[in-house]
Amino acid sequence: MSKKLDCLGLGIAPVDLLMGIDKYPPPGAKIDASNLTIQGGGPIPTAMVTMARLGMKPGLLAPVGDDIFGRFVMDELKKDKVDTSCIVRKKKPTPIAAGWIEKDNGRRTIVLDLKIELKPTDIRLDKLPKIRAVHLDGRYLPACLKLARWARKNNIPVVFDIGSLRNDVSRLIPLTDHLVVPEEFALPFTNCRKPEKAIEKLSRICRGTVVVTAGTRGSVGYSRETGFVRQKAYRVKTVDTTGAGDSYHGAYIFGLLKGWDLAERLNFASAVAAIKCTKPGGRTGIPSYRQTVDFIKRGASVYA
Repeated sequence: MSKKLDCLGLGIAPVDLLMGIDKYPPPGAKIDASNLTIQGGGPIPTAMVTMARLGMKPGLLAPVGDDIFGRFVMDELKKDKVDTSCIVRKKKPTPIAAGWIEKDNGRRTIVLDLKIELKPTDIRLDKLPKIRAVHLDGRYLPACLKLARWARKNNIPVVFDIGSLRNDVSRLIPLTDHLVVPEEFALPFTNCRKPEKAIEKLSRICRGTVVVTAGTRGSVGYSRETGFVRQKAYRVKTVDTTGAGDSYHGAYIFGLLKGWDLAERLNFASAVAAIKCTKPGGRTGIPSYRQTVDFIKRGASVYA
């Protein structure tokens, strides 16, 4: 294809149904929601939306159902100028992620209904756009492996995000150039208690850069060129942490494609993730490039 994209992301594309609550109820209780946000969700789609709002041209490779929710997902992505030409429409239902967000601290609980699948045969490598980077979440593992191997063969950097120990993704890590994961995955996967030790172990199987994020405790990155780089988290009035890690990934890839060094990538990604947390929903608060630069220039405070 002659179409050119900055990044192609492969991952689940659910609809997020997010309700704000004052506090978590005890089992069996009934409570009222303070607000309801309905948006497109998913780690990879939200990262692609982040890249689009920052000024790049991303695309999504994902399955959605031939239903009202599938149309909603497509409309949301098109509104944010994310390319949808690689999305696969299927007869299975579009995934739904339902969640509660606690009012005072933005703490969340999400339940995912996922019955749709992207198979390796759904990916026509000869029909893919020309791309500069690939972003994966490991959910549809055989499909992710196919795309990662193709990317490696064509010298296209692979960025990998996995939020927790939900399935065995060990075969994907050696194909990854930028492993950017939260502590919730890195520590139990490596059986370590500190991010630095986890990074040391992950670097033995990941050929490129490794970054471990830890919410308000910031992030730590490592590359063989720079060694360890530490970034403090920016302090904001948190409304909802949904999508913070996803927007962090989108901003990280933005910096990577801009040619920034690791410290610049971590700083910019931390700022984007912090700004996102000031609004409800996974995408509402995702900022533009100018908003992010202004936020950093104002000297926003950080967590100790």
